[in-house]
Amino acid sequence: MIETEKLSEEKKYNKWIVVLAIAIPLVVAVLSRLKLQDFGIEVEPLTFLPPIYATINGLTAVILVIAFIAIKNKNLVLHENLMTTALWCSVVFLVMYVAYHMTSDSTTFGGEGLIKYMYYFILVTHILLSIVIIPFVLITYVRAITNNFERHKKIARITFPLWLYVAVTGVIVYLMISPYYV
Repeated sequence: MIETEKLSEEKKYNKWIVVLAIAIPLVVAVLSRLKLQDFGIEVEPLTFLPPIYATINGLTAVILVIAFIAIKNKNLVLHENLMTTALWCSVVFLVMYVAYHMTSDSTTFGGEGLIKYMYYFILVTHILLSIVIIPFVLITYVRAITNNFERHKKIARITFPLWLYVAVTGVIVYLMISPYYV
């Protein structure tokens, strides 16, 4: 496929990338603030979910590292399968995160002093980069599935460390706040 055909193939996905990059953070923000109980829906709080979705974040981090090693070893099929799995892990994480927050009250961090500042720094950077990473992941993925590997490699050099940071800090945030869950 010549370069212009690859770019044309990529452009077919651009509208979806923009829509998803805007919609996902907005939907997560809105749904995370709504409580099903406020609408008369009787549901038990899904308090068992945080350790599960934190584990999924950890698994995503491990998958990303293994996928990085796979591509360095020129194992394209393994890399592709792992990256698709990492993408689906992120989707499952988001669904569980929203489900938890739609049924449970937010937990307040109870630490004091330096640890409190560290927690909020990690939390804020995690949240901000989790929003920033969405278009990067989608663009990187589209460039791979449209066989535009040169452009894929360029953006993957940015996407990989950001996504890895988000996955790892998700686990750290959970570990830091878990003593304060009711």
